[in-house]
Amino acid sequence: MRDWWQHGQLTKNGPIIEQSLDKFSQLSQYLGDEIVVSGDAGSSDGKLLLIAEVRKPGLKQFVQEMLKENSRQWNTNWRVFDSQELAKADDQMTGQGIVVLVRPDLVIAGANVAALRTFDSMLQTNSRQFASTPFGQRLTQAYQRGASILIAADLQNLMKQVPTDSGPQQDLLARTGFGDMQYLVWEHKSVAGQAAGQTELSFTRPRHGVASWLGPPAPMNSLNFVSPGTVASGTLLFKNFAQIFDDIKDLSTYSNPTAWASFNQMQQAMNINLRQDLLSHLDGEVTLDIEKVALPEAVWKIILRVNNPRALQQTFDKLMQAAPITAEQSEEAGITYHTLHIPSAKKPVDIVYAFADGYMIVASSHQAIVDAIQIHQTGESLAKSPKLLAALPSGHSRDASALLYEDPIAISAITLRQASPEIAEAISRLSAAKATPVVVAAYGEESAIKEASTTAGADVGVALVMGAIAIPNLLRAKIAANESTAVSTIRTIDTAEIMYATTYPKKGFAEDLAALGPDPRGPAFASERHASVISADLGSGACVLGARCTKSGFQFTLKAVCGQSTCKDFVVVGTPLSNSTGLRSFCSTSDGVVRFKVGPALEGPITAARCRTWLPLQ
Repeated sequence: MRDWWQHGQLTKNGPIIEQSLDKFSQLSQYLGDEIVVSGDAGSSDGKLLLIAEVRKPGLKQFVQEMLKENSRQWNTNWRVFDSQELAKADDQMTGQGIVVLVRPDLVIAGANVAALRTFDSMLQTNSRQFASTPFGQRLTQAYQRGASILIAADLQNLMKQVPTDSGPQQDLLARTGFGDMQYLVWEHKSVAGQAAGQTELSFTRPRHGVASWLGPPAPMNSLNFVSPGTVASGTLLFKNFAQIFDDIKDLSTYSNPTAWASFNQMQQAMNINLRQDLLSHLDGEVTLDIEKVALPEAVWKIILRVNNPRALQQTFDKLMQAAPITAEQSEEAGITYHTLHIPSAKKPVDIVYAFADGYMIVASSHQAIVDAIQIHQTGESLAKSPKLLAALPSGHSRDASALLYEDPIAISAITLRQASPEIAEAISRLSAAKATPVVVAAYGEESAIKEASTTAGADVGVALVMGAIAIPNLLRAKIAANESTAVSTIRTIDTAEIMYATTYPKKGFAEDLAALGPDPRGPAFASERHASVISADLGSGACVLGARCTKSGFQFTLKAVCGQSTCKDFVVVGTPLSNSTGLRSFCSTSDGVVRFKVGPALEGPITAARCRTWLPLQ
């Protein structure tokens, strides 16, 4: 790290970064711990304000000096005022930069002089106008509970900004139920040393339409079929599926009355009624469980609560008669297993399902269902897992409308497996012993949807995922940059060879890179031995015939094809030092076409004839 900082690209940018961090540290000493960002949706000129407490005097002078020192680097036009100067400022400054008001107690930044003046006036008169509004009271309630981060939006006010001439869109939004949204409030804080988040989407009246699809909190018995060692599991409690079907039909036919004509014809041809024969037999509880993600096959399950397994099976029989699917049945310990063989271009896919204790279990294999039923019978399930129970959001009921359970380290290991299988395996072992799960629960209330989560377990997982994403991307970016430089270098050598052959026609093309490079004695001594048509990094005296010269992760060689006196052709080759610096080798000859070949680094030189067999670079 020290070598990279001192000798890499940061030799130029490092001091700038250090200075910026130092300035930020100095600035933070003037500011309090609380920062507020506010915006007025009803303002046509944008009343976006950033507000922070002032901890000690001298902030205005410090900001002005900092802006003066960085005026060349920062193109933004900043203006800094105190209350007296702001009162005299020109309102036309809007849109010309950032305006900053520094008071003894607060610092406020915005893009609008008038907005800052209005806000300053409210502070001077100690106005409580916002706090007395319903939205202000809702925020006060959240503040009283304490929060590290609080984000809120008055959705009811935002909805009023929808143009009045968009009648059909407003009507459609009202039909979904989301036209009644009131407030969105997200809180994040630490409870008993554990990070916790809470979100509330409130409505002005009881939920209806799509907004009411999430059912009320209830026991999630489908989790009794899920292993406590699962990687990820999600459960949703919907209201009646048949009613959801009616809502979808109503929304789709609102703008297109004939939208369901073909669907109705299909139902008639198959002699089924999707609403009556299928959806009415599902009670609304659905769990998707991913127990294992590994090649060649993953282990997954879908668990649905049903109220009439016999009628549901009759519907499946009708559907399969009209589909290109073959089915097999087998019985084991009183349970009937149905295996569906689905055709696929690569290989047939098997899906197995069975009914047990009021639930339909659909899985990736017969054994996955056998294991799920055994877990249910023994009681050693995720629903009763101490790990899940300990991770449930504090202060909330165990009954929920939706629940997401995730092992963050296991998820990270899946992402890391492509970059480093060894690290992924080590992380998987760590996950089994010490992983703190991420749990997100949602609660469907009459006039609100609430969400609560624990995020302590996500910290390591997020870091690992970011590393898994960032490191390969950085490597790919570095490889792409190296390859681009290699192509540019080969084209430079092509041009230099043309210049050399033109300057020394009896010699023809240069035999090696050193012949194209500068003479050690200086430019005045250019000759056919050192023509000074390329820089010293490639044309030094060390780059003689057969020697490899290194630049940006690639090794370059140049070899001429010579007769008794004149060299009439040449081949220049750039090959990566390793697969971490490049994935392609490049070459070119006297025809000036750059060609490439994907594969490991070349161990030796190639001929001009072989180069011409490679693919031309587009």
